[in-house]
Formats: sequence, C-alpha cells, structure tokens
Amino acid sequence: MNIIPKLDKHLKKPLYIQLYQYFKEEIRSGRIPSFKRLPSIRQLAGDLHISKTTIQWAYQQLLAEGYIESKERSGFYVVEMESQPFGHIFGSSEQPIPSPSEETEIVYDFYMSHIDVDHFPFQKWKTSLNQTMLSDPKELLFYGDRQGELELRIAISSYLRQSRAVNCLADQLVLGAGTQTLARLLCHLIGHEEQKVAMEEPGYEGVRHVFQLLGFQVIPIPLEEDGLNVDELHKSGAKVVYITPSHQFPLGMVMPVAKRMKLLKWAEENGGLIIEDDYDGEFRYHGKPIPSLQGLDVNGNVVYVGTFSKSLMPAVRMSYAVLPERLLTLYQHSYQGYDQTVSRLHQKTLQLFMESGEWERHLRRMKKIYQKKHDILLQTIHHVMNGSVHVTGQNAGLHVVIKINSDKTADELVHIAKTSGVQVYSTTNNWVYKQKEETPLILLGFGGLSIEEIQEGIERLHEAWLPFYR
Repeated sequence: MNIIPKLDKHLKKPLYIQLYQYFKEEIRSGRIPSFKRLPSIRQLAGDLHISKTTIQWAYQQLLAEGYIESKERSGFYVVEMESQPFGHIFGSSEQPIPSPSEETEIVYDFYMSHIDVDHFPFQKWKTSLNQTMLSDPKELLFYGDRQGELELRIAISSYLRQSRAVNCLADQLVLGAGTQTLARLLCHLIGHEEQKVAMEEPGYEGVRHVFQLLGFQVIPIPLEEDGLNVDELHKSGAKVVYITPSHQFPLGMVMPVAKRMKLLKWAEENGGLIIEDDYDGEFRYHGKPIPSLQGLDVNGNVVYVGTFSKSLMPAVRMSYAVLPERLLTLYQHSYQGYDQTVSRLHQKTLQLFMESGEWERHLRRMKKIYQKKHDILLQTIHHVMNGSVHVTGQNAGLHVVIKINSDKTADELVHIAKTSGVQVYSTTNNWVYKQKEETPLILLGFGGLSIEEIQEGIERLHEAWLPFYR
C-alpha cells in the first residue's frame, strides 16, 4: 500500500492530526478499502521518517472514531465501510434513515459522565474554598506532596475504610489528575516489556488506549452474566487485569462475592495483579453493598482506583489509587522526581469539604436524587418502549445499557436519535474486536438530566426509533 500523506512540520496542526485526517479521508473516499490492513507502526514510521509515537496517536484516533480496528498479533485493519451507511438502498424495503440537519439541536443528552449540577452544593464548596485561601494561601503557591496532600489522603482513606471496606492507610494513597493519569503511572510501575494486560470485553476504552499507547498488549476477556470470565483469564497468560467489578463499564453488571474470591485466587496462584476501578461505586440503589475486591484481598494483589468525577464533579480532575506494598515500595524509591498533578488549591478545598461533613451529606443527598432518576428512567423505558428494548446494568451507577430489537447498528441508531435532538451513545468503541452480539447496545446516562427531561427524552427517542424496531 502506497501511503503518501502531505505532512508539514511547519504547520501549527500536530503531525499526528495531519496523518489521522489523511487516513480518515482515504478511508471515507474508498481509496483505502474496507478490511485493508494498514502498515505497521514501525514500518510507517520508517517510511515517513517520523516518530512511532506520532503514528500511534494517529492510529488511536482512528480507532476511537471507529474507522479501523486492532486485531491481536495481526495489526490494524479498516472496518467495513458501507457505500451508503445512512441512506436508503435502492429497491430495498427498509425504512430510510433520516439525515440530520446542520441546525439539529440536542435537547436531551444522555451522556454517561454528566452530573446533576442543579443540586451541587456550590455555597458549601465556596465556603471550603474561601477557608482554603484564608488558611495559608502563600503555601499553596508551591509544589506540594508528590503523593497528594497528607491531610486529604487521611480524609480519603478514612472514607474508603468506612464506605467501601477498603483496607488502606494514607501512605498508600497516590492522587492523580484523572484515572488515565493514574493508569499511566501504574503502567510505569508494572513495567511493559512483553507485558500483557487483560481487560473486560467490552471495557473502558479510555484506559485501554493508555495501555496500548504505552506498549502493552491488551488481551480482551469475554464477560459472563456476573462479570469477567475468570477461566478465560487463566488461559490468557496475562499477569495483570483491569476490571470494573462494582458496575461493569459499559454493560453494568455487578460482580458477586463468589466470583471476586475466584479472581483473587487467580491473582494468588499466578502472582497476578488486579486493577480495580471503582469509578462510581458510591451509587448502588438496590440490594446490599458488596465490599471492594481490595477489601477482600489479604495478599496485596489489588490496586484500588477511585475518582471524584462522578460523585463530586469532573472539573476537579482528581482520582486516587491505593497501592499494595509491592508497588508502593517501588513508587517511593523510583518516582521521587515526579510532581503531583492535582492542584493543591483543589486538594485543600476538598479536604476541608470532607472534614466539615459536607462530603458525606452531599453523597447521601445525591444517592437519593440519582436513585429517583434511575427508577424513573427504568419505568419510562418499560412503559414507552415495552417489548422493543431490554435493559441491562441497572441498580447501580449513573448509566444503564439498553439492547434494541432492531436490524440497525448501534452507530446508526445513535445517528437516528440525533436527528430528533436526542444524544445517546454507542458501545462500539468499548470493544477490542468487532462486537459479536447482533443486538445493538446503547448507553443511556441519566445523571445530568431532570426527571422531566428523562421522560420526554425517552418518549422522543422511542418515536425516532419506532420505524426501525423489528
């Protein structure tokens, strides 16, 4: 294949963006056909005389947007591109898919990471912020503790012990500006030479991209009704596994205690490491809380990762990892030159917010609000879409997944919804391999919508999809 992009290093636009746009246009025009294997990263870097990192970033953007797919030990391939993906096929009896107007306004956005801003305690947060500035503002102008401010780590560790049954001390906590930042740190601690990382299939693509960009081989492990297939994990040969057991992303099942113990046994027998991402574990609406994997672990084989993005606000950009002893020792010896990535101002504000009791009051209030929204969403889906969709991943978190009885793909259904002013989200990018299930899966987040918006949004969504149900 002749790859002849016009890359200009003098442009303000990064080279990887230029390369990504070149491939995107070639694929969309058909000049690079469906199923065509793209050159390897090493080969293309040599041919174009640019860094492998530039190629990696371009390929990852194409992966994220669904233009190519990665096949294990084979390379990158163009996905199947239909000549008329959103139009009516001549002579077909299928209902044509409407084309969105450029003026289409999104009225109802079911985004998974939106929070309820109407009930955010702005005044309480402002009070903590003002106290921060009055306490010792000059000190906050300097670099802080590289693991995160000690007082905040003490507050977080106390909260985790009480609410999530996590066994941790403040010294085990490391703060970072988001889960992907901590994932990069963990990759460096683990070491990536010929390292395999197992992940749920489907799973969280944000962390998967970090693993892939840093040279890890991602091994997708299929899911069962109660979570990761541990038998397949045994067969994979991986020594590290990244999972979301409290509310699997994106499908939403909760891993029961029996399977958690089986997973811990795998780690003990294989010298394995489990990265437990508890991204929205604060919100469980029905049934008894299940203790964290880390809390069940007695051998130091679990890294517990959490975030304030869902429980507080995404803008604070604060996540944390509880490191087991074997990684904590390595971190303390090898990463003394790394500075903390989270603002000291935000850290101190959150510390005071937690110490005042406002954090726990906020969580109790939001759990009641989100539970009501969650239940209204399920009731509305059942009443309006009864028989046309099936809900999975309910009873926890800030999103559910619906399986639609339609011959359209998930991406096509997202497109159809958008023409009616409703934004929903496909699970396509959460798969390493092409989704094996024929039934399209759609993500519906409800945190940022009011009860009225949830009801009206589902009704409008149903009207948009009505011609395309089986």
